[in-house]
Amino acid sequence: MIDVINLKKSFGDVEVLKGIDITINKGDIVAIIGPSGSGKSTFLRCLNCMEDPTSGQIIFNGVDIADMKVDINIHRRNMGMVFQHFNLFNNKTVIENIMLAPVYTRCQDLKKAKRKKLFGKGGADASLASLTKEQIKKEEKEKAMSLLKRIGLEDKADVYPSTLSGGQKQRIAIVRALAMDPDVILFDEPTSALDPEMVGEVLELMKQLASEGMTMVVVTHEMGFAKEVASRVVFIDEGVIKEEAAPKEFFENPKDARLKEFLSKSIIRDYKKDIKRQSGKKSILSLFAYVKMWYSRNNKVITDKNAY
Repeated sequence: MIDVINLKKSFGDVEVLKGIDITINKGDIVAIIGPSGSGKSTFLRCLNCMEDPTSGQIIFNGVDIADMKVDINIHRRNMGMVFQHFNLFNNKTVIENIMLAPVYTRCQDLKKAKRKKLFGKGGADASLASLTKEQIKKEEKEKAMSLLKRIGLEDKADVYPSTLSGGQKQRIAIVRALAMDPDVILFDEPTSALDPEMVGEVLELMKQLASEGMTMVVVTHEMGFAKEVASRVVFIDEGVIKEEAAPKEFFENPKDARLKEFLSKSIIRDYKKDIKRQSGKKSILSLFAYVKMWYSRNNKVITDKNAY
């Protein structure tokens, strides 16, 4: 589905991506982790050419979308994107946000089909050319309502995003991506802007999508999600892929020294998240128990006993 070949990206004299090679197959759930500033989000934004690569290839469904001659907008229809800060339009209602892209693209296709039919050009889709804008809007509204029902927010269809919680906004952003029937969805740290109690509802929706076979590339700091849901975990640091493996091998037997250091530090970060999610009511003894549990699972990771 996606083959990334020697992908590089520079901003001025700063080389952010230094030659990324990875293949993402249909049905893969690829979790990308790494320290801040490692190039994770830049890599994700290069995948759908929101950032133009400096060099390299991105073969998506057989087409090199990094080629400047390619109309990227055609291929973006099949590649959904979920952003860290939701990126909903605050001047449009929830259902208008969901309908916006599919209505626009289908109306554009309708114009082209009618133009071909009018001038007798071959290749015109007769069924598409017979539609009207009103029919398209009606169909997409029904689809949008169905998606809202799926996440239990059908009662929010006519409200504006500013009235919603962070978790509700992100779930709506996810179904907005689904409204285009994409082949793959890219998630750029979808839970990092949420309050701890809102994280669970977003991760649960992502787990549902994974169970249905949706291809997903997820930049995340949620180690639990990576362990439980991902088919592969990728560690990016200093603009290169340092390690890539199935979750069990990745977390229990890491090879790269920088990955070992990164994972060892995640124990305290994970513990602090748990404290927030459970109203902060944990004793210091439970911290020791948490360390012991984490240590037993990752005894090849933690090498510095004084790190905590």
